[in-house]
Amino acid sequence: MKAWVSAIFLVSIAWLGAAEPRRPNVLVILADDLGYSDLGCYGGEIPTPNLDRLARAGARFEKVYTSARCCPTRASLITGLHPHEAGIGDFVSAKPAPKRGPAYTGHLLDDNITIPELLKRSGYSTWMVGKWHMGSPGPIQRGFDAYYGYKNLQAHSNDQWNPDEYVRLPAGTPAELAYEAGKFYVTDVFTDYALEFLRQARTQKDKPWFLYLAHSSPHFPVQAPKASIDRHMATYRRGWDVLRAERFARMKALGLVAADAVLPPLSLVPVEKDDVIANGFSGKPNPAWDSLPADRREDLARRMATFAAMVEHVDQGVGRLLADLERNGELANTLVVFTSDNGACYEWGPFGFDGRSRAGRTDLHVGAALDGMGQAGTHSSYGSAWANLGNTPLNLYKHFCHEGGVSAPLLVAWPAGLKPATQWIRSPAHVMDLLPTIAAATGSTYPRERAGKPIRPVSGRSLLPDLRGEPTPERGIPTAHEGARGYRLGQWKIVWGKRQSAPVTWQLFDLSKDPSEQHDLAATHPAKLKELADAWMAWAKQAGVDLSSR
Repeated sequence: MKAWVSAIFLVSIAWLGAAEPRRPNVLVILADDLGYSDLGCYGGEIPTPNLDRLARAGARFEKVYTSARCCPTRASLITGLHPHEAGIGDFVSAKPAPKRGPAYTGHLLDDNITIPELLKRSGYSTWMVGKWHMGSPGPIQRGFDAYYGYKNLQAHSNDQWNPDEYVRLPAGTPAELAYEAGKFYVTDVFTDYALEFLRQARTQKDKPWFLYLAHSSPHFPVQAPKASIDRHMATYRRGWDVLRAERFARMKALGLVAADAVLPPLSLVPVEKDDVIANGFSGKPNPAWDSLPADRREDLARRMATFAAMVEHVDQGVGRLLADLERNGELANTLVVFTSDNGACYEWGPFGFDGRSRAGRTDLHVGAALDGMGQAGTHSSYGSAWANLGNTPLNLYKHFCHEGGVSAPLLVAWPAGLKPATQWIRSPAHVMDLLPTIAAATGSTYPRERAGKPIRPVSGRSLLPDLRGEPTPERGIPTAHEGARGYRLGQWKIVWGKRQSAPVTWQLFDLSKDPSEQHDLAATHPAKLKELADAWMAWAKQAGVDLSSR
């Protein structure tokens, strides 16, 4: 590891000393449903040595805000806009409801510009691997030269073992890679194609490249090679209560949370009309691990071990990519970004689900069925209690605008352009900031119009000042997803919940003292509550948020 970091440093000095350095390559890696603290460099017990190494070579943000769900976050990331401004306010759709307005079109609108479109105008080659999840027009129509990934451009999940669910685009392009029966596992295949696309990009010696690797791991169905799952079983047999306390202690040691912070109780399971969907825990706290029978604990340990194996394979792929960049002399002058699309996914109760989502089926796997979990044809989620571990110490999950729904890790490294950060970057960031950050790093000019039609101005801002340790102005960060709402300004945040037994109203939290959103200050700070609620409403009207959305 020391040799790897030293090599970056030496090459960085050479780049920084060059009179006219080549513009950086750009690699953006997106995980899917990764928990806020799942990575080792954020306190997690899942082994992620390559991402941890990337963090040491660059910078870690305390958190980056997302749009609480897969597709709206992807829309925000790739356009530099709030998801409603981009056209995917709630979810991707081929049949939008016209009365809800352009914010809910269900695909990217034509009055925005994507990162690949921006960089292609600036002389870059553009490549994508993975999960698009923004409908049609798809990745080729929205700026990518080449794509390998989900065949269904609206899909949120696929069987990781089935090659028929993935496609090479543009249409008619032969697949460069072939796999023997049983050897296709798409988390690894996505890395294979990323490496193949880098090989092709290097044949265009006059062009820097942009590669967007949008993983579908560790989103359900949780699936991974059996040997990888087996490696994690001993860890997760210890249960979420013990592991959550240990994570929290590591987060304190890392300086990510305050030394005097208190681990909050397990989050509630969101309310369901059909309690079967919530495994009988609708509106109740997630159960204590030791309260469950042994066979249920073994089933749950297998689910979480599979999730951990998926994260481990993502990390191994990152290691392969970084090693390839180093071999080809590109590591120092490549801007590398790693993040995820939302907080950990609770769907839909502490025991998870099996088969079709929201059908109310949760199997208790024993014997051969337990041993076969995560293999071809299986379809399981890991449930709300493990998601609570993934989001330690934050409240709630994906779908919500509470911190556990909208917070994700963010790693940024660019040795030739940025010094490694020695401390956490605490200024609030949002995934919509990635486009202006990349534009600034590459010297790409954001256009005002395209084909005579105006382009919506970017809503994010460059994070380069934050990465360089420069002060940045305070700004409000609004969120909205299917009835959930949030607005952060400095240390203060308001949040509007859903799927809860208590009446829904604005709550107010001081995140500087209460990052887990446990102590509602709405009654004692009514002026601050009104200030933030008015700011959210003004933004919602401007962005076209459907105020009746639930």
